[in-house]
Amino acid sequence: MQLKKYTDYALRVLIYSGMKNEGQLAKISEISDAFLISQNHLRKVVFELNKKGYLETVQGRNGGIRLAKLPEEMNVGEIVRQFEDDFMILECFDQSKNQCVISPACKLKNALSEAVEAFLHVLDDYTIKDLISNEGQLKKLMGID
Repeated sequence: MQLKKYTDYALRVLIYSGMKNEGQLAKISEISDAFLISQNHLRKVVFELNKKGYLETVQGRNGGIRLAKLPEEMNVGEIVRQFEDDFMILECFDQSKNQCVISPACKLKNALSEAVEAFLHVLDDYTIKDLISNEGQLKKLMGID
């Protein structure tokens, strides 16, 4: 199973923003430089994170972004569910597109469905705070002061 880049970028933006000192704003250009991601892509992600209530944006010359909630209040499983539009990893997960003849008796579908649930359940045990618990190391790798 693979997450979309959009979801990955959303988590990276939250990780980066979560490491900023209280009151300090992150800039899209900084995040772009740190992760080597297009600013255009990041603007779209930041817009969505703002819309979903994870980020606040501050307009103007000295503007930027910051977390809208405490990092310990941001559940990784919830974020992934909000940014992934589906978890249909096989054709048979989507009734409208299913052409598989063994689907009514297939055990693979059940096993994979359980695996997806287990994946999400593990992510439910993590917050953004957990992902930045090694903040010093992360800051060094991303060049954050």
